[in-house]
Amino acid sequence: MRTIRIRTFTVLGLLFILLVPWIFFLTAHFMQTNTLSLGVNSLQKQRIQERLSKVTHLIGTNSDNWADSIWQNELQALLREAKLDAVILDASDQEIYRSKPGREKAWLSTEQYTMMEDGQVLGRVVIYLPSSKAVSMIAIVSGLLLAVIIVAVAMRRLILKPLDRMSRAARQLASGDWDVQLPSSKITEIAEVRNGFEVMVGGLQQSFQKQLEMEEERRFVIAAVAHDLRTPLFALRGYLDGIEQGIAESPEKLAKYLAACREKSAQLDRLVEDLFTFTKVEYLEAELNRSTLDLGFILQKAVNNLRPLAQQKDISVIMNCSSDDLRVIGDAHLLERALNNIMDNAVRHTPSDGKILVQCEKDEHKVIFTIQDTGPGFASDELGHVFEPLYRGEASRNRSTGGAGLGLSISQRIIKQHGGEIAAGNHPGQGALLSGWIPSATA
Repeated sequence: MRTIRIRTFTVLGLLFILLVPWIFFLTAHFMQTNTLSLGVNSLQKQRIQERLSKVTHLIGTNSDNWADSIWQNELQALLREAKLDAVILDASDQEIYRSKPGREKAWLSTEQYTMMEDGQVLGRVVIYLPSSKAVSMIAIVSGLLLAVIIVAVAMRRLILKPLDRMSRAARQLASGDWDVQLPSSKITEIAEVRNGFEVMVGGLQQSFQKQLEMEEERRFVIAAVAHDLRTPLFALRGYLDGIEQGIAESPEKLAKYLAACREKSAQLDRLVEDLFTFTKVEYLEAELNRSTLDLGFILQKAVNNLRPLAQQKDISVIMNCSSDDLRVIGDAHLLERALNNIMDNAVRHTPSDGKILVQCEKDEHKVIFTIQDTGPGFASDELGHVFEPLYRGEASRNRSTGGAGLGLSISQRIIKQHGGEIAAGNHPGQGALLSGWIPSATA
């Protein structure tokens, strides 16, 4: 939709207000004088004088017929042709004839003649000369009023009504109603305000929706954390009560109880550490301690950290890096934490005598890594939730295979903070495939 500036609209409105009365004036002047000339030239004066002569001659030579209706009709026809009006008065100034009864001609110029015969006054004749001044003034005022009304209507439709509707939309938003209808306008400034208002409404809606989602996530996190903390705490308390009550009477049973306590305390420690890291990455958005790092070296550290656990399950871990230049810019501690979480997920879900393949390579301006295992892989309905906080895929939320449900979510957020991406899927054979990339240091 084409728009015009408000100053352009103002200038056009003023020109319209000035132009319309002028057109009305010229039209009225032309209808009165049959010419567009604004001055009274000699030809016009001569024509007026000829008409006066015809009228006065007819009246002067027919004084006996002034009251005769037939003669008055003849005079009326002549006056109409000459575009004149006349009033005939007798010697005592009593009106005998008026060409247009009931209409006064005070604003017109007149010519008065005294009719005499044999030295006696027969009467007077008043002839109203054609004058365009009064008609022209009426035309000018009419044109001015019409122009002002048209400009006022246009201003109300193009400026005042859109502004009033946007004001009502603002009050509607303030009351919490997001279903607002924003008006369109052909005035550029109002259209720009409307577009800005629309962007603001969209931003507010997104912010409000995000706030609702964060509130829902907060409630979910609180409920899930309470559940995850309660389970190991309940078990830990049970084992400690058993030790206190002397149920573990033999050294072997006592050692078993103590080992179980250590395991549950380790679970609690890991859960608290995951929650702390998740909060730091998700909400605090801490500044990254950036430096140039070798991603292959960090991957090797992650493999070494999880190798003892893999050996306990007889899982072989194979690492293959096809490039020597795997440098990236990032935070060494956070990247190590992200890759540790991915490796830990792979080890926990890979059955005994399984295999984990870790690959890393450089592709143009990216350093790409993949971690592939021979576990059961992801179910089709799980792929869309893999990186959601506290999601583990088990309906019962038991810990036989799952951790706190924050590892992959933390990894995704850390890698995104480094400008990269990570995706989850299943490779054609069997098992899960987690692949990601981080911009290289030369990018």
